[in-house]
Amino acid sequence: MSAGQPPIDSPQIRRLSPVIGPGHTFTSVTDKISSIVLTRPTSLGWVAGFAISFSLVMILTISIAWLITKGVGIWGINIPIGWGFAIVNFVWWIGIGHAGTLISAILFLLNQKWRTSINRFAEAMTLFAVACAGIFPLLHTGRPWMSYYMFPYPSTMGLWPQFRSPLIWDVFAVSTYGTVSLLFWFVGLIPDLATLRDRALTKPKQIIYGMLAMGWRGSARHWHRYQSAYLLLAGLATPLVLSVHTVVSFDFATAIVPGWHTTIFPPYFVAGAIYSGFAMVLTIAIPLRKAYGLEDFITMRHLENMAMVMLATGLIVAYGYFFEYFMSIYSGNKFDLYLTQMRFHGPYSHFYYALILCNILTPQLLWSHKARTNIPLLFVMSLVVNLGMWLERFVIVVISLTRDFMPSAWGRYSATVWDYATFAGTIGLFVMLLFLFVRVMPAISIAEMRELVAETSEDHE
Repeated sequence: MSAGQPPIDSPQIRRLSPVIGPGHTFTSVTDKISSIVLTRPTSLGWVAGFAISFSLVMILTISIAWLITKGVGIWGINIPIGWGFAIVNFVWWIGIGHAGTLISAILFLLNQKWRTSINRFAEAMTLFAVACAGIFPLLHTGRPWMSYYMFPYPSTMGLWPQFRSPLIWDVFAVSTYGTVSLLFWFVGLIPDLATLRDRALTKPKQIIYGMLAMGWRGSARHWHRYQSAYLLLAGLATPLVLSVHTVVSFDFATAIVPGWHTTIFPPYFVAGAIYSGFAMVLTIAIPLRKAYGLEDFITMRHLENMAMVMLATGLIVAYGYFFEYFMSIYSGNKFDLYLTQMRFHGPYSHFYYALILCNILTPQLLWSHKARTNIPLLFVMSLVVNLGMWLERFVIVVISLTRDFMPSAWGRYSATVWDYATFAGTIGLFVMLLFLFVRVMPAISIAEMRELVAETSEDHE
C-alpha cells in the first residue's frame, strides 16, 4: 500500500465498496433470486412462521366479528378518550409504510444505488402497512359497511363529507398514497414477472406470471415505456412522503387540545414516520438475508446506511420532543405546563420515560461504527425504535386527552383485551402477507440487480 493511500477499513474505502458481492453475473443473480420463488422448497421455518402469523389473523377476524356484533364499547375508549388504540395504531402503521416510498421514490430520483437490494420488499411493506392502518378508522366508526359516506360519491340526497374535517383529509391522503404505492410496486415488478414466467417449470405458474407480466418481452420500446412510467410514478410518490403524514398530523395539530395544538407536528410526524419505517425495513431485511442467504445482495453497506438514516431522523424526532417541552415553558400557558408535568409525573409517566429511552437514548449507540455493523444489535435496536414510536403515539393521544382544560372532563384510559387482540391481529396480518410475498414474488428486484452487476463490472474494468 502506498503512503498516500487510505487503509482498507477507512471510511473512504467503505463508502466506495460495492452494493453487491463480488463475482456475480447476470445469470447468477437471476438464478439466486428466482430460485427462492420457483425451485426452493418451502422450509419448516417458513411454515412455522406462517402458521403463527395466520393464527394471529384468526384472532383479528374474531375481534372484528365481535366488535361488529357488540359495538366499539368492547374497546377501552370512553369520554374524553374517544379514539385510544385505534388512532395510535393507525398513525403507527402509516408511519411504518413511509420508508418503502422513501427508498423507492426519493432514493431512485437521487440515483442512490444502495436502494436496489431493499426497495422491493420495502414497497411491499408499505402496501401491507397501509392495509393494516386502514382497518382501525374503518372499525372505529362502528359501522364499517357505511364507509362509503366518507367519499364524495354522487348522492341524490345531497349527503357530502365534511371536508373541513382532518379525518376526511386522511381518507383522501391515505387512499392516494396506497394507490400510487401499489402502481409503483407493480410497475417495478413487471420485468421480474416476465423472468419468472420464462423460468417457471409448471403450466399454472407460467400462465399466472404470464398474465401478470402483461406481455413483457424486454424490447427497447418496452424498456423505454417502463422507465418513463417508473420515473413518473417516482415523481408522484415523492410528495406523498411529506404530504401523507403531514395530513395525519393535522388530526392533532388543528385541535386546541394541550399537547396537540403545535406547529411542529407536521415535520415532526414525517421524521418520526421515516424513523419507524426504516426500523421496520431493518427488522425485515436482517432475517430475510439470513434465511435465504442473501448476504451478497443485502450487504453491510445497506444495513449501515439504514442505521445512519435512523440516527438522523431520530435526532429530528428528539429535537421535536425538546421543542415541545421548551414551547410549553416559553408560552407560559398553564394548560401546556400542566400537561408537561403530567408527562413526567402523571399516571402514564412510565410510558413517557420508556419513550425517551427507546427513541432518544438507545439510538445514540448508532454513532459508533461498531454498533452500526453489529447485526444482532441492529435488529434489537430496530425493534426498540418501533416500540418507542408506538409509545410516542400513545403518549400524544392518551396523556393529552386524559387531562383536558377542566377537571370535570378528566378521565383515565386502559385498553381492553379486544384492543390488544385487534392490534396483535394486524401485526399477524402484516407478517403473514410478508411471508406470502416472499414465496410468490421476487423479494429483490432481478432487473435492477442486473444493472448493478453491469455497473460494477464496468467499474472494475
